[in-house]
Amino acid sequence: MKTSRVSFAAALAAGSVLVLSGTAFAHVGVQPVGEAAKGGYATLNFKVPNERDNASTTQLEVNFPVDQPLTSVMPQDVPGWTVNVEKTKLDKPLTVHGKQVNEVVTKVTWSGGKIGPGMFQQFPVSVGKLPENADQMVFKAIQTYDNNEVVRWIEEPKEGAAEPQTPAPVLKLTAAKGDDHHAGAKTDEAKNAEKDAAGHGHDEAADHGSDTTARALGIAGIVIGLGGVAFGVASRRRSA
Repeated sequence: MKTSRVSFAAALAAGSVLVLSGTAFAHVGVQPVGEAAKGGYATLNFKVPNERDNASTTQLEVNFPVDQPLTSVMPQDVPGWTVNVEKTKLDKPLTVHGKQVNEVVTKVTWSGGKIGPGMFQQFPVSVGKLPENADQMVFKAIQTYDNNEVVRWIEEPKEGAAEPQTPAPVLKLTAAKGDDHHAGAKTDEAKNAEKDAAGHGHDEAADHGSDTTARALGIAGIVIGLGGVAFGVASRRRSA
């Protein structure tokens, strides 16, 4: 009897782990293509796995944070899916590249396609300008199945706490990189150019010196030759 209870408890624990693992790893997520640097632009992939064995995902709704407005949101065309972009007016216009922006995208919805059981789909979006004073962005998403089931991935993960049952996609922002490495490359190129120029100048100077020496020796030879001729002429006259 005791052994049966232990076995049942172990099976229950294992089942709980499997259920929790499925919830933790099969939710809607967002990942940048490359890095998502603060203050920059990036392409984001919203990855949507199908969690159900008897239904297909037919719609994804992604809500963009209003308190971190993005002035540029451009979804990439996904074959088989229709995309709808919703915008809202800002209470305070933003100035981007010298132009005022009065409205921003607050929601992007993909529908009409199908993600079957055991499959996933990525929905790419080009975004910017990313916040400069934040370490992350939270995109609340809503996943709809063809059996009318709706899963709201809207719970914001909290640092130090366990992952929520239905966590919202979180984009981690990296520190902006300066142009030091570019400047360094330019400096090295400049140094190499200076070395080449210096070497070229040295070669020219050496060539010029060699030419001058050759000319001097040539002139000296001519003078000596003329002197020899004059001496020979004078000797003949004396003998005559």
